[in-house]
Amino acid sequence: MAGIKALVGLSFSGAIGLTFLLLGCGLEQYGVYWPLFVLFFYILSPIPTFISRRLSDDDSSSNACRELAYFLTTGIVVSSFGLPIVLARTTTIQWGACGLVMTGNAVIFLTILGFFLVFGGGDDFSWEQW
Repeated sequence: MAGIKALVGLSFSGAIGLTFLLLGCGLEQYGVYWPLFVLFFYILSPIPTFISRRLSDDDSSSNACRELAYFLTTGIVVSSFGLPIVLARTTTIQWGACGLVMTGNAVIFLTILGFFLVFGGGDDFSWEQW
């Protein structure tokens, strides 16, 4: 039952993060949908970690594959926070939309981190079932 509660909590927080993202795009005073490109970063961010966990055998020690996956994931996350700032600096979007998108980024990436913390263990219900 704890897995179901965690899954419901993660889906609720993901919905809140996407709501912030869509508010940053769809409000009448902003009206520009360029910030939706951060959705690509949301999709790409867990992929290096999934691959490294699939390829590495031991969870106790650090290895080059896992460190490279952490590095790539960090680059993707930093890029998703940088894109709205670059768009706001070039006046493609307004600063209020940038703030809403960055709030949505923080909520979504904390949701992804929560998914790995809750379902990333080696117990009977793990991320490999997804």
